Amino acid sequence: MGLNISLAPEVLFYIGSWPITNTFFWFFWVWLALIIGSFFLRKNLKLVPGKVQNIIEMLISAAYDFTESIIGQGKKAKRIFPLVATQFFLVLICNLLAYIPGQAAVSINNGELMVPLFRSVVADYGLVFMMTIITVITIQIVAIVVSGPFAYLKKFINITSPLNFFLGLMDLIGEIAKIVSLSFRLFGNIFAGEVLGAVMLFLAPFFVPLPFLFLGLLTAVVQAFVFAVLTLVFISMASEMEVEAEEKVNI
Repeated sequence: MGLNISLAPEVLFYIGSWPITNTFFWFFWVWLALIIGSFFLRKNLKLVPGKVQNIIEMLISAAYDFTESIIGQGKKAKRIFPLVATQFFLVLICNLLAYIPGQAAVSINNGELMVPLFRSVVADYGLVFMMTIITVITIQIVAIVVSGPFAYLKKFINITSPLNFFLGLMDLIGEIAKIVSLSFRLFGNIFAGEVLGAVMLFLAPFFVPLPFLFLGLLTAVVQAFVFAVLTLVFISMASEMEVEAEEKVNI
């Protein structure tokens, strides 16, 4: 039996003309579990927290303090924290679930061939791309709100001189590059870890793959953190556009 590595997620079945892939199937159950878990957690909050509530509160508090350390205290941190925290915990949980033992052995016949029922959600570039698009759109909205629509457009379209026009073009390319940078970093590292683990497990199915699995597990945690932090940093930079503009005027 050969090793089958597919860049695109495999289609399990169709609902009408809509293909249901193994990554979407896994993501749906993760999303449903998180929604239900959040509902019950909110309903069962206590003034004197138990062990589970205490751990969750510590994690959220530490994440919020970290957010404030980068973007500053006040309304900005409160507004951006839900997005960044959701990204971090969603990517982290999806990454960790990929290491549940035995899931790779569960396969179904989609009518053409046997395909795995479960696959790492973040190894689907479509999902990562959409998360990145949401992040980049949020960055642009923050920049427009802070600096105003005309100042925002002037940053990219400035024909007062050839140098300013060139710098504006570079800024526009930089904004587009954020999509590639954010999405490819997350997708590439997770997919590469998945492939490396599968190859080592195929070649030496006992103790040899363990170091590579631990390395992949570390990468899963680090990449969730990196994606959230980059989102936070980019939004923080966009929120400081007005301050930078005022400093240039004063100079």
